[in-house]
Parts: sequence; structure tokens; C-alpha cells
Amino acid sequence: MNKGLLILISAPSGAGKTSLVSEIIDRDDQLIKSVSHTTRAKRPGEEEKIDYFFTTEKEFNRMVSNSDFIEHAAVFGNFYGTSKNYVEENLDSGLDVVLEIDWQGAQQLQSVMPDAISIFIAPPTKQELENRLRKRGKDSEETISIRLSQASSDMKKAINYNYVVINDSFETATNQLLTIINAERLKTSHQIKSNETLASLLSPK
Repeated sequence: MNKGLLILISAPSGAGKTSLVSEIIDRDDQLIKSVSHTTRAKRPGEEEKIDYFFTTEKEFNRMVSNSDFIEHAAVFGNFYGTSKNYVEENLDSGLDVVLEIDWQGAQQLQSVMPDAISIFIAPPTKQELENRLRKRGKDSEETISIRLSQASSDMKKAINYNYVVINDSFETATNQLLTIINAERLKTSHQIKSNETLASLLSPK
């Protein structure tokens, strides 16, 4: 069985990460989104096991103690974590697993899974990011101010990622993400790992 790719996608709040991830998953049957655990409240329209596994802080801490997460972090006062079993089972089944993840979680994962592909989604300008945060109408002025301040800090972490995609045009950014993923699938190192025949042909023995 071919093992899938682990794809980490991060962005400052409001850069369009969630919409882009949904779009690439709709267009590519080999991609699956990793569903994270979170202690934050469910937002209107969100579904259990589809958007997140919503859990209590007590249960989340129990999972941390049991080493059930391959990464976990606190973001804007809530906790988020990625289930080790969920990711490994999907990778082993040959699916490419996409993680929407903040830079803290990405950093943790890169240290234990160095083959993970990391992509940072950036807004075209800070002003455009502010416009998008206001347009979605989900946050108070205080929250928008906090998110904009955090975004400036988050952007400095982009240098630690393999790729940066600027979400100026949604369609262009979508195509760029799919191009990156397809190129990674065709890398010699991945082809050898996932194709026994090719590995045998390229063996120096």
C-alpha cells in the first residue's frame, strides 16, 4: 500500500485558509482533511466530526496526558490538537492528509515528521486581511485588533515553510496549492517510497 503525504497548511486568521483547503479537497479525491480536536465552542454551521471533534478542556488534557496527539497548541485562548491515530490510519491507507494548523503545531510536527510538506498562505496586503476579517462579520472590534496583531507575528514564521502561496486570487491560489501537492507526489524520493517496482529499478544493487 502506498503511504500518503502529510501536508501542513498554515495562515494568519482571515487569509482564506479554510476556504482554500475545502476547495482543494473537493477537487482532488486523494486528499483528506485531518479533523482536529478543539475546546472552543462550535460556531454556526459547524458539524461534529466534520469540522472538528469538539471536546472539553478536561478531556483534551486527558488526551495530552495519554500522548494521543502528534501536536497540540493554545490559540486565542482555546486548545487544538491533532490525533495521532487519525493521521496515521489515513496516511497508511494511501490518502494525502491535509492539516489546517497554526505555526506552533506545524513546528511541532516538522520536528517529528520532517518529511511533512509545509505551505504558508499569506494575504496580499495587511489592509486586505483587515477587510476580510471585517467582511466575514464573525468578530468584535477587539477580536479583530487581536487577530491583526497576531497576524503580523504569524507572517514572520512563513520563512520556516517549504512554500508560500499568496491568496490574492482564490482560483490562482487554489491552482498553486494543487500544483505544489502534485509536484510533491512526483518527487523521486516519494515515488521510491510508494512504488516498489520503481524502488527496485532504481536500487544500486
